[in-house]
Amino acid sequence: AGEGSGPGGSAAEDGGPPAPERVLFPPTFSVSEIKNKQRRHFMFLRWKQQQRKEKLAAKKKRRKEREALGDKAPPKAVPKTIENQRVYDETTVDPNDEEVAFDEATDEFAPYFNRQTVPKILITTSDRPRGRTVRFCEQLSTVIPNSHVYYRRGLALKRIIPQCIARDFTDLIVINEDRKIPNGLVLSHLPNGPTAHFRMSSVRLRKEIKRKGKEPTEHVPEVILNNFTTRLGHSVGRMFASLFPHDPQFVGRQVATFHNQRDYIFFRFHRYIFKSEKKVGIQELGPRFTLKLRSLQKGTFDSKFGEYEWIHKRREMDTSRRKFHL
Repeated sequence: AGEGSGPGGSAAEDGGPPAPERVLFPPTFSVSEIKNKQRRHFMFLRWKQQQRKEKLAAKKKRRKEREALGDKAPPKAVPKTIENQRVYDETTVDPNDEEVAFDEATDEFAPYFNRQTVPKILITTSDRPRGRTVRFCEQLSTVIPNSHVYYRRGLALKRIIPQCIARDFTDLIVINEDRKIPNGLVLSHLPNGPTAHFRMSSVRLRKEIKRKGKEPTEHVPEVILNNFTTRLGHSVGRMFASLFPHDPQFVGRQVATFHNQRDYIFFRFHRYIFKSEKKVGIQELGPRFTLKLRSLQKGTFDSKFGEYEWIHKRREMDTSRRKFHL
């Protein structure tokens, strides 16, 4: 199609009236019908530009209408997302449920929440870790207080766990790697379990984070657990909480966040910056990573004879995009 005709044509060339600045496409316009690849791409960009302009104009119109109505303006519409349209899970936790309270009082994490034990964490790696995994472990140990990094040196986990229990470690974290990239995390609560297996992705070390703050201090951070709503998610959240001491040192202004969204657990480590009495900013300290639960096993790590409470089976469980398990 020429510039003066067809969808998206510009001003007429033979002395006619100038075309309006706003390009109007016919209702039956389809970019895929244009056979010239360059022309098709050009028209698609113009069509997208028009869509953005119409959307922005409608947004401005709605804002002016709301300002004119003032207090009488109707409430804003809530956008539809996969998260707020999730399928109801019958295992969703009610904080006032007596059964949930009884389980919390008798589960493996009860000694921690009753302040009978103090967290002491051992962080180790798979055999022969590469530099990136080693640096990630070292940075993770600066996030979790009272954690110690040791290297495997070929020891099997079944031999490491009894040594950890004998030395009063309460948790064992194992960072696995593939092709020099950390890709898995095993978290085992000692001495009686449970053990969680996570797939790890999107790992960013401190030097890879833009606009990062200064190095973290040794203050005990606050812990934020978001959106762990089901019985399974409640157990995983309690597992993460038991890694950190009870009483955060607020003077350090540091916070570790485990945010669950669509069964992906996003970890971030920030520091508050008080700009004034009303304005507060945050600095990301790092590292950051994303976890996806693969299985939850009763007891300590046992790959052959372990009894599993929950295993993620993609073909059976991921039949709906709006079904979540945590």
